[in-house]
Amino acid sequence: MISKSSTVGVIGLGYIGLPTAAILADHGVTTIGMDVSERNVTAVNNGEVPFVEPGLREVLERAVSSGALTASTQTPVADAYIVAVPTPFTDTHSADLSYIEAAADGIAAKLSGGELIILESTSPPGATEHMAARILAARPDLGPADIMVAHCPERVLPGKIMEEMISNDRIIGGLTPAAAEAAKDLYSAFCKGEFLLTDARTAEMAKLTENSFRDVNIAFANELSVISHKLGIDVWELIELANHHPRVNILQPGPGVGGHCIAVDPWFIVDAAPEQANLIRTARETNDAKPEWVLGRIEQALEASGEAPTVALLGLAFKANIDDLRESPSLHIAEKLAQRAPDAKILAVEPHIQKLPAPLEQFGNVALTELDEALERADVLVLLVDHDVFKSLPKSRLGSAAVIDTRGIWR
Repeated sequence: MISKSSTVGVIGLGYIGLPTAAILADHGVTTIGMDVSERNVTAVNNGEVPFVEPGLREVLERAVSSGALTASTQTPVADAYIVAVPTPFTDTHSADLSYIEAAADGIAAKLSGGELIILESTSPPGATEHMAARILAARPDLGPADIMVAHCPERVLPGKIMEEMISNDRIIGGLTPAAAEAAKDLYSAFCKGEFLLTDARTAEMAKLTENSFRDVNIAFANELSVISHKLGIDVWELIELANHHPRVNILQPGPGVGGHCIAVDPWFIVDAAPEQANLIRTARETNDAKPEWVLGRIEQALEASGEAPTVALLGLAFKANIDDLRESPSLHIAEKLAQRAPDAKILAVEPHIQKLPAPLEQFGNVALTELDEALERADVLVLLVDHDVFKSLPKSRLGSAAVIDTRGIWR
């Protein structure tokens, strides 16, 4: 039986794995984190957080100082494993399971029988079964009854991970009922939400469905913003008015959709059922097209500004108040603008990072810039991410620059 006295190995110490490991250890569970990055492992063992997540540093420091959490570049021997590795998509929008497969290979070599293996990574239907099959293929001395395998998708919001990991309801999908119960016992160490037990495929599909639902609704708002711009209508006023209907709740438009969840997960459904997932595909295409539309507006403003204009891009992260750049439409816009407008000086303002992101380093016309300098120098000012520091700016600070506000904060 898996319990608080068990040793848990967390494979992958990224945006989900590290908070999971820290919270487990902070609740008295002996936890060993594993990551291929020596930099991340060293940071964790020093009680340092390698990325921005409110509340994580304090929990991590307690967990490490108590001795309950250690990190290694090697897969540990453990009673239970939580796999929290990336699941990107390929150029054809199918799931790349290579990180899961590598984690499975590392775990397989450490098993003695009776272990619980949880896949937390957001995955296409069938990925948990694929992981289990790979482990058993590597260990012919073990049979399906010798290990317990489950899928327990994370359902947390970056910026609120530390509270939502504890308070949110948890979907637990086992390949067997025993695996689901064992996973429930493990998460009971810290989770106060309701446990919703099901099979692994349904659990995989549930997470994809949640994010696809949001993607479809965001696509409606983004398409509405394009239509409203053409018709000379303030889309934010329009949405505010429409949302006064008691059964209408339109989301807010933006420059696109980013992050490793909403920008990725719907494609897993499309890939699993390409002939049936028409609305989900269209929503993804609509949101993927929004950065190009924003780029068109920026290019028009640059042309009106004359030769060698200076444009300030406020925000590179995929959402407010974090440093996560994964699938960020703002970063995509910055990269494409640098390519298309070589004569323009591009000032990238992102208060949550310390150096220019790798995709922008190759361009000589892009510089990571402090906000005050960008406001002083910009001919064109583009608000891409609604960080609090930008939202607090009075309109009087915007000066005479042409303003493109993709978040509607300076209406």
